Amino acid sequence: MNRIEQKFAELKSKNEKAVIPFVTAGDPNLETTERLVLAMLESGADLVEIGVPFSDPIAEGPVIQRASQRSLDAGTTLLDIFKTVKRLRSQTEEPLLLMLYLNSIFRFGKDRFFELCADCGVDGVIVPDMPYEERDEILTEAEKNGVLVISMVAPTSNERIAMITAEAKGFLYCVSSTGVTGMRTEFETDFQKFFGAIKKCTDIPCAVGFGISNPEQAKQAARYCDGVIVGSAIVDLVEKYGSNAVPKVADFVCSLKEAVFPEEK
Repeated sequence: MNRIEQKFAELKSKNEKAVIPFVTAGDPNLETTERLVLAMLESGADLVEIGVPFSDPIAEGPVIQRASQRSLDAGTTLLDIFKTVKRLRSQTEEPLLLMLYLNSIFRFGKDRFFELCADCGVDGVIVPDMPYEERDEILTEAEKNGVLVISMVAPTSNERIAMITAEAKGFLYCVSSTGVTGMRTEFETDFQKFFGAIKKCTDIPCAVGFGISNPEQAKQAARYCDGVIVGSAIVDLVEKYGSNAVPKVADFVCSLKEAVFPEEK
């Protein structure tokens, strides 16, 4: 069983919800990224998404776009990120995922990419610009190396939800709103309707992302699903505090975990 599957099974047995933070690798540098990941895990994060910087991150809002550019300007490469993940894997057994664009995998080479994922301890990948219909482009190489390709659904998926969830592995990444990532003050999506439609099709764990920016929003969203994904709010702290962001981010992740912790009856 993959570490991602193990983690969600463990959380379910304790009636807990997952907190899944995101950071952009190499922003402001890879040494800080390593410290951030470990600090977030120590502060209650259950899985961590590590973003691979890309020159044209079409699914990202301005906060993560700027982080990507800062990382690229600092010279971060995918090979450097693998080395960082390998160092992290020597210090933690918690699930680690890479979030990256399809072109990054193709340019690196599919076989080489997934072989290094296995070698360095990457448990899953999220590819936001890969349509479900094109998943076979990487699925064989991923499965051969024991790496889960995380499926994504959005409020606009409608009749495609059944098709997408049929072969989903690990957890389902549920996009809270249409558009790009970024902090939002409120959600227009009817979560009860959205997750109701998903739950009719699958019992795979669901985690919601895109726009969750504070503990109260995390608490509200967690009522409908199995975990919350928080990216821009964390990347914003890194932008503000740079290499000094680690304690700020750790405190924020701790507040998210406290917010989604099951209330005593």
